[in-house]
Amino acid sequence: MREKGLAGAGGAQGRNAMAVQLLFWELEKHLKSSSGASVVAIDNKIEQAMDLVKSHLMYAVREEVEVLKEQIKELIERNTQLEQENNLLKTLASPEQMAQFQAQVQTGSPTGNAQPLVPPPTGTTQALPSSQSSGTSA
Repeated sequence: MREKGLAGAGGAQGRNAMAVQLLFWELEKHLKSSSGASVVAIDNKIEQAMDLVKSHLMYAVREEVEVLKEQIKELIERNTQLEQENNLLKTLASPEQMAQFQAQVQTGSPTGNAQPLVPPPTGTTQALPSSQSSGTSA
């Protein structure tokens, strides 16, 4: 009667129940038999299951490796860009600004409170004070 209830469940639940019933049946058969062939068959099934798990794991690892390779590539590009920017800033900085920066690095004080290391272009720096002074006197 229990077998009819499991088999008659229908759909995926019925298939799952049948699979469980079949598994129990094979397990009972294995336990009752003392034949070596049954043991070999189960060993083969276990080996197949382990191979399947291994395949899935290898696929997941390969996928993760591809993601990590892409992240490494992006980080290398970003590092190169920052190194180029750093070299440009070093060449544009005056010796006084570099000395000030080195002093800040040695004391560990944040660079956010300091004056900018790279001065603005000379044309705009000199034009602002004269335009501001003429604008306030008018």
